[in-house]
Amino acid sequence: MAGKFFYLYLVGGTVALALLIYSIIAAYPDFNGQGAFFYVIPTLLLYYMAYKTWHVKNDSELM
Repeated sequence: MAGKFFYLYLVGGTVALALLIYSIIAAYPDFNGQGAFFYVIPTLLLYYMAYKTWHVKNDSELM
């Protein structure tokens, strides 16, 4: 993974997390777990990719 996409993945994950929180708050009394699951997968995927690129970025800076 390219280290140059770290901030893109981080911002994308944060936006996806904000959308998840917004969807939970907007539908509070009638909460649908399957609808929230739609936002959880991209959020976790983007944060995982940011985590992996952070290691690539730091390893390249050390060498």
